[in-house]
Amino acid sequence: MICRPKTPPLRPHPLRPHNVALRLSANRGHQNALIAGLEFVYNKCDCAISIDCDLQQDEEKIDEFVQKFVSGADIVFGIRTSRDSDVLLKKYTALGFYKFMNLMGVDIIKNHADYRLLSNRAIGILKQYNESNLFLRALIVQMGFKQEKVYFDVKERELGHSKYPLRKMLSFAWNGITSFSIVPLRMVSVLGMALFLLSVFYGMYVFYIKVFTDKAIDGWASMVIFMCFFSGIQLLSLGVIGEYIGKIYIESKKRPRYSLQEYIEG
Repeated sequence: MICRPKTPPLRPHPLRPHNVALRLSANRGHQNALIAGLEFVYNKCDCAISIDCDLQQDEEKIDEFVQKFVSGADIVFGIRTSRDSDVLLKKYTALGFYKFMNLMGVDIIKNHADYRLLSNRAIGILKQYNESNLFLRALIVQMGFKQEKVYFDVKERELGHSKYPLRKMLSFAWNGITSFSIVPLRMVSVLGMALFLLSVFYGMYVFYIKVFTDKAIDGWASMVIFMCFFSGIQLLSLGVIGEYIGKIYIESKKRPRYSLQEYIEG
């Protein structure tokens, strides 16, 4: 179990000596929490399975995960069969998320979250990826090895509510795109070239009207509109480029992805 700093104090259970909990010193996001747990169990097990603590993901499918592992799979992905249990907004935003990620060139598996099995060998390879901006859903797919899938139905949440709002989902998606795709940069380049050609053709049109006709060029309104439009495009382009530069800056510092505050066994 991986715990956030605000998680209430935990006590060892005398009848379950093999249970282990890690409390992180700060909330660095669920991806870094996952990697903390996986790095902790490396060389302590044959394989490891990650599952959300709300247990909406069907834990009874774990036997099927293990069977796939015994049959030779190093990575087994848990795939939910449908999103009928989701509210309407979450259902369609999730569908849009996967379509948009694929459009941006990020190779992820539809309807797979973080319910997966990794062999000890796969965990060892995963430890070699040292980037701070983790997006495990794409990273693990790219690792290779023999991969299998297990399909499950999501159960109703019995207690509490989801703490993953739309804002975090959008941030998560953007992090995945900028970590695994340069499509946004190419889009900026294509847009810049298209606007450059448009301005050349418009300049030729204005030159033709001015020199070869007696028509006056009505320009103030159109000039202001064009200036605002191009200024917006420039700021948007700088923002996209700045996002990638910011990621390079963060990665260059090589700061730890997480800090372990407490280890509880039993």
